Amino acid sequence: MSTPGHDDPLSKERSHLAASRSALRAMREDVESLDITDVTANWVNAAALESQIEQRIKALADLSETPLFFGRLDYLHAPGAEQAEGGDGERFYVGRRHVHDADGDPMVIDWRAPVSQPFYRASKKDPQDVSLRRRFGYTGGDLTAYEDEHLLDPAEAATTSRLLQQEIERPRVGPMRDIVATIQPEQDEIVRAGLAGSVCVQGGPGTGKTAVGLHRVAYLLYAHRERLARTGTLVIGPNRSFLHYIEQVLPALGELTVRQATVDDLVAHVEVRGTDEAATAVIKGDARMAEVLRRALYSHVVPPTEGVVVVRGSRRWRVPVYELEEIVRELLARDIRYGAAREALPQRIAHAVLVQMERAGEAPDDRVQNAVARNAAVKALVKSVWPQVDPARLVLRLLADADFLAEHAEGILTEDEQKAVLWVKPARSVKSAPWSPADAVLIDEATDLIERTHSLGHVVLDEAQDLSPMQYRAVGRRCTTGSATVLGDLAQGTTPWATRSWAQALGHLGKGEAVVEELTAGFRVPTDVIAYASRLLPHIAPGLTPVASIRENPGFFDIRTAPGGTADVVAACRELLEREGSVGLIAADARVPELAAALAAAGIGHVGPGEETTRTTRLTLVPASLAKGLEYDYVVLDEPQAVVDGEPDERTGLRRLYVALTRAVSGLIVTHATGLPQQLA
Repeated sequence: MSTPGHDDPLSKERSHLAASRSALRAMREDVESLDITDVTANWVNAAALESQIEQRIKALADLSETPLFFGRLDYLHAPGAEQAEGGDGERFYVGRRHVHDADGDPMVIDWRAPVSQPFYRASKKDPQDVSLRRRFGYTGGDLTAYEDEHLLDPAEAATTSRLLQQEIERPRVGPMRDIVATIQPEQDEIVRAGLAGSVCVQGGPGTGKTAVGLHRVAYLLYAHRERLARTGTLVIGPNRSFLHYIEQVLPALGELTVRQATVDDLVAHVEVRGTDEAATAVIKGDARMAEVLRRALYSHVVPPTEGVVVVRGSRRWRVPVYELEEIVRELLARDIRYGAAREALPQRIAHAVLVQMERAGEAPDDRVQNAVARNAAVKALVKSVWPQVDPARLVLRLLADADFLAEHAEGILTEDEQKAVLWVKPARSVKSAPWSPADAVLIDEATDLIERTHSLGHVVLDEAQDLSPMQYRAVGRRCTTGSATVLGDLAQGTTPWATRSWAQALGHLGKGEAVVEELTAGFRVPTDVIAYASRLLPHIAPGLTPVASIRENPGFFDIRTAPGGTADVVAACRELLEREGSVGLIAADARVPELAAALAAAGIGHVGPGEETTRTTRLTLVPASLAKGLEYDYVVLDEPQAVVDGEPDERTGLRRLYVALTRAVSGLIVTHATGLPQQLA
């Protein structure tokens, strides 16, 4: 590794960095100076173009603390003609976004470009025509070091990059950052997988699955920008704290148009004010409920009992009941939504009338057919045979009317299961109903049975192991014509309905053909910490491969008895705050108020999950139920047994503990006044 003051090449690289920043600033100024006065036809076009320009300006922001480029590739020969970038001995700087000079020549190449791929994939065994790969080290935004790999030099032994290790282990304060400089070959393969196929990534703590999913979105937007601009992209996370934690990753890569939401956001058709017992939520989340809803919905369709007479001028046209019955049967047999079939019914009846008109020598056109479809008699028949159904009212009746539920759940739900989902006190209206999160998912299913849900081009689903089958169906509806990236860890499933296998989950999602990839190399959690947490795997997810940490730094790990109770916990926090980086205090939800009071009494400031830490307030107090997906440089884990006891069953409690144990990047202190769970012995 070369450092300042020892090598002239470092000065040259700094000069290139300064020139690249200047070029990026010029690119931004060019966009800011655009005058669209004479190029827009109307105010709508002007507003759309202004929005695009504003997004482009934001994408060209130069983040002072973020390296503009982090690597360099020196090719032995010119890249292939299909890459069409450069000649013999050409050099490419790899960074977060493309930067060109005033002549249009590239100064920094986007990490997603094909010519950048060898930065992540090339090796001594497969150099991919790269003679030299250079990594850069930064302090803040200043280039301070570089490190070279001569991939074609047989005399140079392959070694682990010190700069790469330092970047992985660099302390972090605030939200999640991108990993674009540290992407590994197995991660890069997933990131660059095609748009057409869906991918499921099983990854233990610290394997980078969330970052891989976000970088995959960034790559797909680069490779298929026009298509995804039309169809849209969506990142789904488990809660608002998690989304806030990851929200800066894509903007740092220049991508500003990706929507983020929770599953609850997607199905927010009603106000959720109630909760379900675990057993009830499991039944409501079971995929069998989809068939119960379908039966209940289509029970509203009743066969016509008499024909319909349409009067036009002096003529009367009669469609007999047997013909109406045939029309209804055909619509029921077709695989179309309830609402679409209802809209088609009057047109089918009108067509039958037009056939009679043509036989009588008339020449009706489309205007006549539409007029017949709007005829009062036709509308009255449609209303009686195929009535409108409100999805929330449908679910309300199922949960409030025992006879209605029994009729449509027969052979699907047992009597005990039916009793479990029925409300003890039936609600009178949709607005007054005590809707639970699981009820909202049922309403979303019913809504889709009536009218097709809009499908996006690509959906990323993170922490997927915690979804119920009905929640998977809700997500799947958002990407029926697109693809999905599913991220999760079966060992971290902490809901009563947690996924038992990815095959089942992908089936419910409607992506049974998805490729399942497993990440087992741990980049985040220190060796000693992940080894300790992995003691729980045989009890919570037998068969899963334990994460193998590739960290050279074993990290800091200590287990301490806490006879002083909260005073010892506060002391551990104070000790870790003397180190550089963020600190998380994770505890069973029930213990959080007591610990918050103890921290306040000790004069130690803290924030909650999802709130911004600062350089003066670096401690986050985290309820165990919200720890999933978050990470801190150092963690104090309070009372592991209390974390287990805070869940409805031991297996879920041990999974929650596994999550809490694996949030640390550099060090973990476990404090306990009571005994540790026997599974950690």
